[in-house]
Amino acid sequence: QVQLVESGGGLVQAGGSLSLSCAASGRAFSSYAMNWFRQAPGKEREFVAAIGRSGGNIYYADSVKGRFTISRDNARNTLYLQMNNLKPEDTAVYYCAAKTVGVVGGTPDYWGQGTQVTVSS
Repeated sequence: QVQLVESGGGLVQAGGSLSLSCAASGRAFSSYAMNWFRQAPGKEREFVAAIGRSGGNIYYADSVKGRFTISRDNARNTLYLQMNNLKPEDTAVYYCAAKTVGVVGGTPDYWGQGTQVTVSS
């Protein structure tokens, strides 16, 4: 089992940047593929990005491709999401999640509590 805690959310103007982190504890972080999801008010949770166990096999949702970068540091047990050129439609609660099987698709096994990102126009 792994415990996940996100940080780094906040309020930013459109066009700005934020960097999210997800600290993992418990079972070996490197044994999990990691995902970022987000959920905006009144909308369903949506996939944002995924990264394989060793840092390869990276995937992005079309809506964030070219603006967001997912990365991980297995030595620090930490997942990152660098978000640039933010848009008001990026406003959501962002969750990191760990997958025991595969890298992307399906429902991850473990979730963090989420961090709020608000982008003002």
